[in-house]
Amino acid sequence: MSVRVRRIYEAPEAGDGLRVLVDRLWPRGLSKDAAHVDEWPKALTPSTELRRWYHAGEGSYEEFARRYEAELADPEAARLLDGVRESADRGPVTLLTASKDPEHSHATVLAGLLRRG
Repeated sequence: MSVRVRRIYEAPEAGDGLRVLVDRLWPRGLSKDAAHVDEWPKALTPSTELRRWYHAGEGSYEEFARRYEAELADPEAARLLDGVRESADRGPVTLLTASKDPEHSHATVLAGLLRRG
């Protein structure tokens, strides 16, 4: 299974495979044509409350990851997660985020869940 995380502002690459935007909000200053996004499953993104909590610096990345994984147990999110997992079983999947620190973002948490199966 090939799942990777990239910033959406980076130019698309041939090896990206399915490009999935995993941010709830559309990235600033980027047109839909330039983004080359194949899917945008908003129910896979952290809730507004969780996103605001984390960006306010109120908790650790580890606590954010734990809370986000709990949100992904929601039936709609779980269904979408299974769909992305099935896509990754067939070919490369690139999770796209506008986060300035993708290594400490929800996209990395999501990639880890997909890789674990």
